[in-house]
Amino acid sequence: MQFQRTVLTGLVAELPPEVWTSDEVEKRLAPVYTRLKLPEGRLELMTGIKERRFWPQAMLASQASALAGKKAMAAAGVGPADIDLLIHSSVCRDRLEPSTAAYVHGLLGLGPQVQIMDISNACLGFLNAVVMAAGLVESGQIRRALICSGENGKPLVEHTIRQLNENLSLTRDSIKPYFANLTIGAGAAAAIVCREELAQDDLIRLRAAAWETDSSANQLCEGDTSSNELDMRTDSEALLIAGVGLAQRCWNRFKNESGWTESTPQKIITHQVGRRHSALLFEKLGLDPAKDYQSFDRLGNVGSVSLPATLALARLEGKIKAGDKTALLGIGSGLVSLMLAVEC
Repeated sequence: MQFQRTVLTGLVAELPPEVWTSDEVEKRLAPVYTRLKLPEGRLELMTGIKERRFWPQAMLASQASALAGKKAMAAAGVGPADIDLLIHSSVCRDRLEPSTAAYVHGLLGLGPQVQIMDISNACLGFLNAVVMAAGLVESGQIRRALICSGENGKPLVEHTIRQLNENLSLTRDSIKPYFANLTIGAGAAAAIVCREELAQDDLIRLRAAAWETDSSANQLCEGDTSSNELDMRTDSEALLIAGVGLAQRCWNRFKNESGWTESTPQKIITHQVGRRHSALLFEKLGLDPAKDYQSFDRLGNVGSVSLPATLALARLEGKIKAGDKTALLGIGSGLVSLMLAVEC
């Protein structure tokens, strides 16, 4: 899919103030670490994640989304009357019904002219929402869409710590499906998708998108509610291999759609999983690791927020310069890969 006149503007990341280091997570896991004789420091050593952030109080997905959405509208210089479409795009949501977007709409004081919906696709929700909204902008059906995502991984991490400490039947092998849960963080991101002539100077031009799906791997990472609490189990090794293989196939589609090669992008932003995923992805796609900008070391894996927040931070810190061709390489359990060619 190619884009001719659509941009992102007002891209922001909202980072929670509470910091949990990997050392602190392991201290909370002292009972199971002692019982299984697990070496301290393995969490940071295996993932490269030094810390992750959490909201200090109970935070609904809609509240986190609205925090970022309000900042995105201010950054883009638009108000509630300027929005035609609102998409809430995170893994987390307030409840099954109504849409979480209905709560975000109310919190932001948006008008009755705004169409609302949730788009949830594991860690790819934000990118999926951008592509969907961009298609509507390109066709002239809407002027502007507000894309929001708010993730809160704290309940999952806390539940996982309790499970691991209290389940005395767990072994070094049976503990592995829970390990990925300990990499999860929290945060929010938002941006406006609109026609280029409606945006201010600080914009990101969308050029092309490509995607590929491998549903044969849909059982490698599954999350749900258990006893009113979040539960997730991941076959990390199999997911790593299948995910990078899928990304290789998607990369070929991406090159055909965008006209780019491995040497084209000046910067590359990926979904932030951890050190091993990043290294293997760049190796298999033949990309220069020097072009990578990472946030997982200080944010962990923040689901659908990870990639847009990392892009926002890279721009804020001056790591991406105006006009830089940037490849956004997204992947989510299911498995699905979505890649975007943009010019910042």
